[in-house]
Amino acid sequence: MTLQVTNLSINHDAIEAVQDLTFSINEGELAAVIGANGAGKTTLLRALSGLKNPKSGSATWRDNSMIGKRPEDLVRMGILHVSDGKTVIPELTVKENLALGGLWRKDKTDVAKATTEVLELFPKLGQRLAQRADTLSGGERQMLAIGRCLVARPELLMLDEPSLGLAPIIIEQIFTALNDLRKRTGLTVLLVEQNAMSALEIADKGIIINLGKLVAQGAARDLINDPTLQAAYLGY
Repeated sequence: MTLQVTNLSINHDAIEAVQDLTFSINEGELAAVIGANGAGKTTLLRALSGLKNPKSGSATWRDNSMIGKRPEDLVRMGILHVSDGKTVIPELTVKENLALGGLWRKDKTDVAKATTEVLELFPKLGQRLAQRADTLSGGERQMLAIGRCLVARPELLMLDEPSLGLAPIIIEQIFTALNDLRKRTGLTVLLVEQNAMSALEIADKGIIINLGKLVAQGAARDLINDPTLQAAYLGY
């Protein structure tokens, strides 16, 4: 398994937000972590991206521990985390924000190539290169946040609620682009979402959590078709 999380427990203040969570993801898979507000999804990603120390358990990426590492060390391991569109720098232009994704990379030729690929993936960004990020729509800021990470050439991309607050048509555009990208490049994606159906429709694997505990995991198509899960956790 490329990403292996084993018996991971994480406290958020006095609350155990994630309890004894175990799951795995294979290379090139897109896995969707589904759960309502307060399920522990964001806390999980913060622990996996070096922003929070877990209480116990382990997480490895290609057999290398992710726990106790600084976010910048994880970036150099190919692990990037997109929290939401607010993470772009509002005073900088689209072009300048994208350039930040390749700032630490030595291969500037490939940085330019990666930037071109991002603009092909999200054509709207190409039309807004000279605009400041704070003039963009919510959907465009989300595309920019994802695009900036892609310039860094991630091998594991972790996305926290990329559909939050966006119109359905924009959600579909972003999810379609992500799905196309990972099929084409072999990128491994961990997608955290409340929007269960949209996420599971593009995912290989689904992981459903509730109040920090694992409820179910398996092939996304099987979870979609499970009537018990539909009623209790998938919102239909």
